[in-house]
Amino acid sequence: MEISVREPTDAEPETFETYPIWSCEKSKFPWTYSSTEQCLIIEGEVTVKTGTGEVSFGSGDLVTFPAGLSCTWIISRAVKKYYTFLD
Repeated sequence: MEISVREPTDAEPETFETYPIWSCEKSKFPWTYSSTEQCLIIEGEVTVKTGTGEVSFGSGDLVTFPAGLSCTWIISRAVKKYYTFLD
């Protein structure tokens, strides 16, 4: 189970603007994904640690978290993201 981080295509930001927004201040917490989540980071900096390593991302990144992933979110700069569930 790997986290995917990439630049959005030219069309994706406009699509994501129709999705809900989630935000969180600087913090650290465990999380498990019951569904695949895709999000577009509007602002902030995050490192997500899994059993196999860690992934960092921030403003402008499109991130996909697979269903079943257990991880720890470490928010170093308050985050705001558009998000949607794919399954």
